[in-house]
Formats: sequence, structure tokens, C-alpha cells
Amino acid sequence: MSNWPTRPVIYEINTWVWLSELSRRHARPITLANVPDAVWDALASWDIDAVWLMGVWERSPEGRRAALANEELMAELRQTLPDLRPDDVIGSPFCVRRYEVDPHLGGREGLAYAREALARRGMRLILDFVPNHVAPDHPWAIEHPEYFIQGSEEDVMRAPADWLRVGPAIFARGRDLQAAPWPDVLQLNAFNPELRAAARATLRDIAAQCDGVRCDMAMLLMNDIFAQTWGRRAGPPPAAEYWAEVLGPVRQAVPEFIWIAEVYWNREWALMELGFTFCYDKVLYDRLAQGDAAQVRAHLAAAPSFQARLVRFIENHDEPRAAMRFGPARQRVAAVAAMTLPGARLLHEGQFEGRTARLPVFLARRPIEIHDQELPGFYHRLLAALRHEPLRRGSWHLCVCDNQDDPRGSLNLLAWLWTSEATWALVVVNLGDTPAYGRVHMAWDGLAGQRWTIEDVLSGATYERDGDEMYLRGLHVILPAWGAHLFLTSVR
Repeated sequence: MSNWPTRPVIYEINTWVWLSELSRRHARPITLANVPDAVWDALASWDIDAVWLMGVWERSPEGRRAALANEELMAELRQTLPDLRPDDVIGSPFCVRRYEVDPHLGGREGLAYAREALARRGMRLILDFVPNHVAPDHPWAIEHPEYFIQGSEEDVMRAPADWLRVGPAIFARGRDLQAAPWPDVLQLNAFNPELRAAARATLRDIAAQCDGVRCDMAMLLMNDIFAQTWGRRAGPPPAAEYWAEVLGPVRQAVPEFIWIAEVYWNREWALMELGFTFCYDKVLYDRLAQGDAAQVRAHLAAAPSFQARLVRFIENHDEPRAAMRFGPARQRVAAVAAMTLPGARLLHEGQFEGRTARLPVFLARRPIEIHDQELPGFYHRLLAALRHEPLRRGSWHLCVCDNQDDPRGSLNLLAWLWTSEATWALVVVNLGDTPAYGRVHMAWDGLAGQRWTIEDVLSGATYERDGDEMYLRGLHVILPAWGAHLFLTSVR
């Protein structure tokens, strides 16, 4: 499917867990090859543009054994699932044995069926690529040891937790610059030209099966970061960046494909320059979680060209559940903010229902929870509003909020305006635990000379406002603690 929207709404699904729950619900094995039509229809009803089927690639038996032997990990899994059974532990989806769809999930044919089912409903498919490491039983470990960071017997004696023997070779365990090695994966050498060629071939095959890819921890492969992490073991840095060599040719072959980078450490713009369509916006997430309106406002002052290529979210499989991290009221205002800013919008399965248990990716099932009965309606209204013309294809403007009578009253107010040729949408949020009030100044000439009907889609309230007054003086708003307006407009 082509013609990606400018601001796609993406829904992440833990594929193994999702299919396991569908199998129990329907009392028969469900794979990607036979997901009922009603399930795909229900996904489409959320007004999403793409489904990220996280974790479809073949799981590693060696990775599973490493997980079962990891006492610290098993204790964490038991906290999530007190009735944990050995068969609940399936290993990490980021410990990839082969880039083939796991037979348990329906194999390559099952994935093709799922992609077609999504396309018929106007949705696209996103899959994973894990460039930094692979499972110990990946075929490359035997067939191409030169693809990996290698060590010696002395290395094993000095730091046994950092190294793993596979056949006659000793390989570094995968890691990033700021954390201990991951015990279930082998570290690839991003400087090796043959590895880069193999990664290109892998991505070409992935791109033939989906419409976009999310690249795990993409900044780890950048030359300076990789050199700092591995030093002389990696060899001299190549002249070209990993992503320039790996992404560039594949992008030319599939120009309508989108590339999403999971990225931290202020490397977002650098990865955009190297070819990524969108990059994670962890900065916004952290500042929303901290409830710091001034810091959020400062972040939103960045160039519009940068804002338009960020992935906004308040939850994903790496972060705590939004219902736990933010709480009921704050979760809603954070969702309104993240989903109405420029860029891509990422949502997570279970977010609509207010799930609170963050599920470790090693598990095949999750605990039973009582759902928030009101939250799905909120998300339905919010996502439906994103189809409104200004929010879908309009221009974005960060607004000024002030209060001349009481400057403190507007400190936690943030607002942004979306405009199209004939109409507009306005988002106002209070990122504070006390009421906020003031005027929102919308510097858009199209306001004047008309009277507008303004509907707050979050509350259902409707107002009549004079365009000249809004243009000259601003729109007066009063919001409770952690409150939000999402105004859609029409000319009276």
C-alpha cells in the first residue's frame, strides 16, 4: 500500500500475546493466517493508519534458555505473572534467530494474509529490525563469525558475563554504551562491510513483506557511538555511516516505505539526516511525565521540519503503562498533547483500555486486568478528531498563552493551532495540578471577519465565538488541573 499520510497513527501490538489471547477467546488456534475478520474490523474502527506487529520474527531457543536461567529476570516475570509457568517464557522478540516469521505465528504466508487484511481496511503494516545484535543460534554465528565483535580466552577469564562461546569462536554479548551486556544476544560489528551488505539484504527482504520498519536502538550503529562502545575491537570506523550504507540503497528501491528509528541521546536529527522518516520523541514523553509545562513548551519551539518527523507517544512496550505513569486525569491530557502534535502518533495495545501492568517482552501471556470503562470512548473521540482536515493535512502553529491580570494563571497552559484553507482546530492543555486560565493568541488571519462555532470534542460542549475578537484579543480559556480542550470549528 502506498501514499502514507503525513502524520500516521500507528498502533503497536505484541503479536505473540495478541494471538494467544485470540486463540483462547475463540477456543481454537489463531495465527496471522486466520485472524477473524471481525478482529481486523475492530482495529480499523479506531481510525489508525498502521499496525506495528511487534515480535513476528523467529524466536531463539538459546535466548529462551538464557531467559529461564536468568534469576533476576525470572523474578521480574513472576511479579508480572504470579502463576508463571515455564511455557509462558518464550524469549525476547529482540533476540532474533532468523528474519523469518515464526511458524508459531503463521509463517511468511500468514504474515502476507495479515498484510492483505490490513490493506483492505486502509491500514499498513510495520515490522521490526534489530540491527545491533542477533541470537546466539542465528546462522551467522557459525557461517559468518566475521560479522561479530570477537574476543579471546583472556577476555572470558577477565569478564565472563561479557562474552559467549559459540562453537570455536568467542563473541561479545550485545550491549549499549550505558548498560551492562544483554545475556541473550551476540554483538554485531557495525564497521564490518560484509555485515553491512548482509543487513541491506535483510532489510530488502523485510521491506518486501510490509510497508514500514521500526529499527531498534538505531543510534547504537552510528560511527562515533559504536567506536566509543567497542574501541579497537571494532576496527577503524568506515568513512560512511552504517545507516547511510544500509538504508540508502533500500530507500531508493522502496521510496514509499517509512523508516522509524528508536533513538535516544539527542541523535534524532542526525538519524533523520541519514534517511529515517521518523524518530522517537523520548524528550516529549519524559517532559510530559514530569509535568513540566515550561520544558514541554521549550521542546515544541524546535523547527517545524524537526517536529514533523518525530514519533509522539505516552506508552510503548519499553515504557510503563500510561495509566500507571500518568494516572487517570494526566493520562488523558498527555494523550491529547502527544496525539495532536506534528509527526507520527504511536499507540500501544492495552492503552485504550487503561491496562496498568507493563508486560515484559519475554512472556507469551499477560495478567487479567479490569479495564477502564470510560477510557475507550475518550480515545475513540480523540482519534476520530485526528481525521479533521486541519489536523490531518493542515499547518501547525505554537500559540502564545498569557494572563495580564494574573501571569501565574497561565504558566501551565500550552496551546497549538492547526489551520487549513477554510477551517482550524485548536488544542489547549493544562499541564499542572491547579486550575489554569488565560488567553490563547492565534496569529492566523483566517480567524477574522467571521463568527465561528467551536466544538470541544472531548466534552461535547459547543460555543459561538467572534473571529475578530479571537484574532485581536485571543480566546479566553479556563481549564481544571490536568484539563484539555480539543476544539474543532465550522463557520456559523
